Amino acid sequence: MARILITTDYLRPGDEVDDLLRSRGHETRYRSSVDLIADLAGVEGALVGHDPLTAEVVASADRLRAVVRTGVGYDAIDVEAAARAGITVSNLPGINANAVAEYTMGLLLTSSRRLLESATGVAAGGWPREDGRELRGSTLGLIGYGAAARAVAPLARAFGMSVLCATGVAEAERTDPEVRFVELPELLAGADFVSVHTALTPRTRGMLDAAALALMKPGAVLVNTARGAIVDEDALVAAVREGRIAGAALDVVAEEPLPAESPLRGVSGIVVHSHLAGQTAQARRAAGLEGARELLDALAGRPKHAVNAHLIEERDNR
Repeated sequence: MARILITTDYLRPGDEVDDLLRSRGHETRYRSSVDLIADLAGVEGALVGHDPLTAEVVASADRLRAVVRTGVGYDAIDVEAAARAGITVSNLPGINANAVAEYTMGLLLTSSRRLLESATGVAAGGWPREDGRELRGSTLGLIGYGAAARAVAPLARAFGMSVLCATGVAEAERTDPEVRFVELPELLAGADFVSVHTALTPRTRGMLDAAALALMKPGAVLVNTARGAIVDEDALVAAVREGRIAGAALDVVAEEPLPAESPLRGVSGIVVHSHLAGQTAQARRAAGLEGARELLDALAGRPKHAVNAHLIEERDNR
């Protein structure tokens, strides 16, 4: 029997994930305080959301053996510190790709047809009638070519868009012949909509800075459903305010929830949503169950999606 901590906010005692873990003889507990270190005391496995598992937190969890992130991004977890402690860290690649892809198209449509401005104007007593623009005939630039970006491409083509992609994935993995793969500067200069789908890494942090935004078309819109810190928010605000790009639809920001003092607030053309791209009932259910199965496998020494397995192997071979 292992003690398992569950911190993902949509998982609850008595749900099917809880039942699955308990049916295998494990004890489940749930986040009960703001002190993650205290909650991890005596825990062997953890099913986590966006909780910051820093080196300090990992070092304090002396019984922890496996962590599973119920999503794709794991930048809040210090995977190197976990590897040093012999803790496997897994994610769930592609688990919410369809949800993210549909949501991305929603942001494109909302931005291009000024849907938020219309609804807000009507609610305020007005009747705004400004022109929008059609997606058909425009160019979508995808930054990254993971599962979500690959799911966006056919949806965009169904609307009559052409698709560019800038990615570091190997040539053999660039499987869609209707996507034109280019370098990032060419994508930024050629796209009417730029949609971010890459992971947050030291290389991509702040990648869309003032110099990058300056390459975009004046009428272009930036969409980000990946990680907020990929975009330099001060540079984005300046670019939109000065009319160098048309706007931005952001599902993610560098600090979440959005601080009251954020420069993104009150900027005409920038709309911030509350990190909802992967949050559908279907995606949540799949992530919870697949995360529980991955955790069971990891506790048995057979993780399928450990992102730090190579680091643990290097440590063990020293």
